[in-house]
Amino acid sequence: MLAAADLPPLFILLALMLVGVVLISLLLLRLQQSLLAGYFLCGVVIANSGVIELLGGGSMHSGIAQMSEFGVMLLMFTLGLEFSLSDLKYVRRLAFVGGGWQMAGCMGAAAAGALAAGLSGTAVVLVAVAMAMSSTAVSLKSFQDLGQEGSPGARMALAVAIFQDLFIIVFFLVLPLLLPQPGDEKVSMLARVGSLAWRGGLFVLLAGVCARWVIPALLYAVTRTRNRELFTLSVVGCCIGLAFLGGMLHLGLALGAFVAGLAVSESIYKPRILADVMPIKDLFLTLFFVSVGLMVDVRMAFLHWPSVLLLTVSLMIVKSFLITFIARRMGLVHRQALMAGLGLSSAGEFSLVLLQKAGSGELWGADVQQVLIAASALSMGLLPALMRAGEPLGGWLERRGWGRRRPRLPDAGILSQRIKGMSDHAIIVGHGPVGEKLNKSLQDQGIATLVIDLNADTVRTLKRQGQPVLFADAAHEETWELSRLREARLVAFTFPDAPVIAEGIAIVRHLRQDIAILARARFASDVERLKRLGATAVVNDELEAGRSIVEQALVMQG
Repeated sequence: MLAAADLPPLFILLALMLVGVVLISLLLLRLQQSLLAGYFLCGVVIANSGVIELLGGGSMHSGIAQMSEFGVMLLMFTLGLEFSLSDLKYVRRLAFVGGGWQMAGCMGAAAAGALAAGLSGTAVVLVAVAMAMSSTAVSLKSFQDLGQEGSPGARMALAVAIFQDLFIIVFFLVLPLLLPQPGDEKVSMLARVGSLAWRGGLFVLLAGVCARWVIPALLYAVTRTRNRELFTLSVVGCCIGLAFLGGMLHLGLALGAFVAGLAVSESIYKPRILADVMPIKDLFLTLFFVSVGLMVDVRMAFLHWPSVLLLTVSLMIVKSFLITFIARRMGLVHRQALMAGLGLSSAGEFSLVLLQKAGSGELWGADVQQVLIAASALSMGLLPALMRAGEPLGGWLERRGWGRRRPRLPDAGILSQRIKGMSDHAIIVGHGPVGEKLNKSLQDQGIATLVIDLNADTVRTLKRQGQPVLFADAAHEETWELSRLREARLVAFTFPDAPVIAEGIAIVRHLRQDIAILARARFASDVERLKRLGATAVVNDELEAGRSIVEQALVMQG
């Protein structure tokens, strides 16, 4: 005990966090549960087990706030780094239209709930924004764990997450107006707006100069040294430097770190930065979620457990319903729209950041703060399990009539007649780069083709070109009836989403035993599985890439 008292409080806290995370994560892995929930649970256990008082007391509590701020800053840097304008170019319609409706609808619902709970003014605005945000990290990781990172539902979730990132940048800039510092009450609103304008303008100018000239020049000089450790140190230094600048201008460390990530997100150094930073991203994520758990007072949360449970359930149900409805209006089929709705149904990392700042601003009591943080964190912890139940839930709803009416695109009459008269044609599922190339090659050989795709923009483009196309899901039996499978000569799955392809192959083989089926698999482990289900041939991305690399290497060597 005497030795522990002589150690730095932050070191003790970090040791407790990391050792606790390892032990709890091992238990959750055996139970096949989400590790993110384990990180949060670890913080809750440390904060409420009495070990903090035993090892340091008050000094440890001050360390919790510092560790939380540090975890938020590093997490915001990685989120800014992963933001991509090139991704926005491809999903801009889903982002600005779908994301705009999502933020407006969810903020309206959250504001109504906050007003009903007795909050007012600034508190309502902060709660509305916090509850409208979703967890990018948990949602996209859950899609990856389900093997659906390339699905329409995942694309919708990514698009909305991009819009939320853009929204929160602007909101962080005006946040100082909503959370005045001590002494600001003596300053007029006009003066405060003017002060924020020049500080925000100065920050944008300095960040722009750093992003355009300073950081690239620095990284270029560092790369010429060919010293990997120095490169990683420089990247982290840029993150902390811009975070420090944001803090000095009273705009927040989180905003500075996020902008630092944005500053290098489109540079030529991004792949190497990702390679260096991503291995420790999990550490950043761990620190953040553990630090959030450290702020939860279990006794107070249990005292208000009906409110915590009610807020969690209401949040996830309302957001799931609204986002599913928006996704359907954006052209997604029912099951994929449901997956997008479930994937964005929780609160997010920015929600917790805002609630931390609001708690320090004393906009509401400690009991309300505990309810909001506990419900937000609980929704994030429940999200992976909810998404695993999404596919069975979608199938169960469809068997009971949900989504029986298939969405139709306008001006489909002439093409519908052409599809009804097709025979001896090839059915191409997916019209990405691979599907487009296959479609052109088959047509050059005089073979009629029918495309099945879930991207509404792609379908509209193909319709304008006169290409027979169905806006439908390959995992539904009705799709294959509409595609005149019994008269077709070939079915080709041109995207590597193994779960969807497996469902499609099973339906095709049930309806037609003799047709040739060509499939694509990302991993070698999926090849035999698809062949067992009835695929005639499976193209393996890994194998083909390996062959191409070997061939090119041999050519280079003469």
